[in-house]
Amino acid sequence: MRAIITVLGKDTIGIIAGVSNILSDSKVNILDISQTILQEYFTMIMLTDFSEANSSFTEIQEKLNKIGENLGVSIKVQREDIFNSMHNL
Repeated sequence: MRAIITVLGKDTIGIIAGVSNILSDSKVNILDISQTILQEYFTMIMLTDFSEANSSFTEIQEKLNKIGENLGVSIKVQREDIFNSMHNL
């Protein structure tokens, strides 16, 4: 299963490391990534593959939410099929 992960918030040190470490520890592969800084705001979108994950989708989502809170950013995780359905209305 593939998922879209979005990260938004004030730029700070460690955002990419925090998110990618959780994904790596959970055996989630990053297939594509785009990130930029708009003035002082950090934005990142990732296409990920959960097919080899060693934790459930919900558990990984909770870990990402926790690191997002610690870093002061918003992290959203959506299954690719749901993401596509929402953007094709």
